[in-house]
Amino acid sequence: MKIQNTNKDKIGFQRWIAAFGIILFIGKIIAWKLTNSDAVFSDAMESIVNVISAFMGLYSLHLAAKPKDEDHPYGHGKVEFVTSGIEGALIAIAGIMIIYEGVHSLIVGKTLDKLDWGIAIIAATAVVNYLLGYISIKRGKAESSLVLISSGKHLQSDTITTLGVVMSLIVVYFTKIYWLDSVVALIFGAYIIFVGYKIVRKSLSGIMDEQDPEILNHIVQILESNRKTEWIDVHNMKIQQFGSSLHIDAHITLPWYYSLREAHKEMENVILLLAKNVKRNIEFNFHMDDCRTVSCPVCQIKDCPVRERDFVKRVEWTPENVTLEIKHTVE
Repeated sequence: MKIQNTNKDKIGFQRWIAAFGIILFIGKIIAWKLTNSDAVFSDAMESIVNVISAFMGLYSLHLAAKPKDEDHPYGHGKVEFVTSGIEGALIAIAGIMIIYEGVHSLIVGKTLDKLDWGIAIIAATAVVNYLLGYISIKRGKAESSLVLISSGKHLQSDTITTLGVVMSLIVVYFTKIYWLDSVVALIFGAYIIFVGYKIVRKSLSGIMDEQDPEILNHIVQILESNRKTEWIDVHNMKIQQFGSSLHIDAHITLPWYYSLREAHKEMENVILLLAKNVKRNIEFNFHMDDCRTVSCPVCQIKDCPVRERDFVKRVEWTPENVTLEIKHTVE
């Protein structure tokens, strides 16, 4: 069963990110040519990645929005993890290039020029980057889009490095200690590599269907706080992410004497509960289990007409026990 929630237009916003990325990149290239600064070069290199990543993100959102087909029965949402991983790799490569340029400048030496113009241009790009990053992360979380979240984090990391560049340029402007510029480039190059690694790690976890503790915990909390006595047990839960969509597999134990219609109705109640409280497109695959004698000690139905063993205690559903393959029991 599939429940679909309405998403906002992510593609249109990604177009704006791509357009601003080009403008900011041009501004930083102008600042680099004016100043001959390694620190500004590091900022410009990261902006190249911003531009490439923005267009890759735009492509992935177009592809992820395509409906399911025979070749892709679960849709195209996984492409968001792929493009996000490529973005992270590009960020790391940019960091390596920055470190190379910084080391070269320390060995050979260089002088800087027109730092006042460089400071003004780079500071302006920092403000725009931060605002774009903040909006992108906010929308990405609201729409469960890894592409928008990754783009936003990249823009905000770019803002941090840009502010560091501005500060280093100010120091060099007043002290005339030009080698500080290269040292700053090395520091930010290492930071950029770390940011790229984190993005790649997140993307690989999605591609490999690694369990997301935050999502699992949220779903379990919804079930636990709204559970009915008829829902004797929920176990063997698995959650896959396909871009902004979720696929949830689980087993639910219901009274064995329920008719097929009654059991199906209770299963739908569980599904509708999750769909109402999880702001993502969700596809469900719930398997209905009939209760057995081992379920009696944890079954909370007080007037059960066929109880074979006494009730012992209520088992609280947690992320640890709902993922177990076997039914819950007190034994």
